[in-house]
Amino acid sequence: MQPITRLLCAITLCVGSTGALAAGSDAGTEARQQWHQAIQAGYQSLADNAQALTTAANSYCQSPTPDTRADLEQQWLEGFLAWQRVRFVDFGPVENNNLAWQFQFWPDPKNLIARKAGYLLGASDPITTDLIDQSGVAVQGFPMLEYLLFDQQINTGDRALPADRACELLTGVARHIEANSQQLNSDWQAFKAHYLETEQYQDTTIRAGMTALEILEERRLAQPMGLRGNTKRNAYIADAWRSGRSLMTVEATIEGLKDHFLPGLNHLLEASGEEALAGRIGKQFEEVQENFPDLHMPMATLLADDARFGALQGLYVDISQLTTLVNDQAAVALGVVRGFNSSDGD
Repeated sequence: MQPITRLLCAITLCVGSTGALAAGSDAGTEARQQWHQAIQAGYQSLADNAQALTTAANSYCQSPTPDTRADLEQQWLEGFLAWQRVRFVDFGPVENNNLAWQFQFWPDPKNLIARKAGYLLGASDPITTDLIDQSGVAVQGFPMLEYLLFDQQINTGDRALPADRACELLTGVARHIEANSQQLNSDWQAFKAHYLETEQYQDTTIRAGMTALEILEERRLAQPMGLRGNTKRNAYIADAWRSGRSLMTVEATIEGLKDHFLPGLNHLLEASGEEALAGRIGKQFEEVQENFPDLHMPMATLLADDARFGALQGLYVDISQLTTLVNDQAAVALGVVRGFNSSDGD
């Protein structure tokens, strides 16, 4: 079903009604309590992993050995995946100061990350906290660390880690991510009373999950697969292509939606007499997850081989079916109508 058809469907069902959720405000309050607690756990995990990442960056730069490098790369991955699990939350404190873009600058069609890194590594001014703060979102997040750790071109030159300048940038960005994650965790906790008391956040949270699925289907999978746009397969427009972790980030996003978003959604559906639909959505989440870990390989590898591309197509179909269940059927059942620009931005 095309997006405009989905929207018209939703509008038709909502005409003459104040919303399909007839179970009263109690179910909405309980759902928001579930969501707030789950998202808080996700933000706490992000903060904990970011702290471990800073420690690993400092340890590596102080003692650059194969073991400290391996630990640094693993801590980067754990932190980045923790972000993917809460990436769907596009409202509340994460909107302050473009925090979402600071954690992950993507898409990057002009390769600003590489250009910014080249400028900073070639300059002579010290890479201070203030400089990181002033350098823009392309510098401040996980993709910049991914560039330093995994970009093939930089890692064959004299600017490669553990060069002093590269280490200054590495540790500075890691500290920036840690500070932002701690602030976000604290701000979300302070946001609790307002979130629970404001009924509007029920639909806002549902729309956040809907938008995350739409972006996952259309931009993180369909576009690199050549199913949209110029119909050419292109791994370089996927996120996390330098590290080859694009599919691991997809899995983490699904995990986050299942753990942090689905319980509250199911509560609302069940309160509305939609137990069967809630069951189908839960089952579809499981079917999506069954594609892993077999797809834990670089996007470029999957796109270059037709047999492996077939497995990627299977994942795409499963996610498309999940998107239809949530964005069409669940949203209509709960009287939630999306805006026309629900997939703008990331």
